Amino acid sequence: MVNLPSYTCSFSEEAVAFVVGLKKSHQRVVLDCASKIAASPFHICDYRMDDANGRSIDNLLLEGFLFAYWVDHAAKEVNVLEILRAT
Repeated sequence: MVNLPSYTCSFSEEAVAFVVGLKKSHQRVVLDCASKIAASPFHICDYRMDDANGRSIDNLLLEGFLFAYWVDHAAKEVNVLEILRAT
């Protein structure tokens, strides 16, 4: 069986502030979702947008939260920029 490289997840200050402001049960959901994104970094997102620097930012809706992130495949890292409540 092929061993896929494991990716880590890093959060911007804005994303951390959002998570810290949630109830404990919602914090766990958000962190689990971020782990799912890192476990499958080649997953097709819901839509893409370019940031001011021209970098493609993936946007994915999971468990009622919208994650904006970009994947650094060289560093094997998912960089979560923003998380919003979708409901």
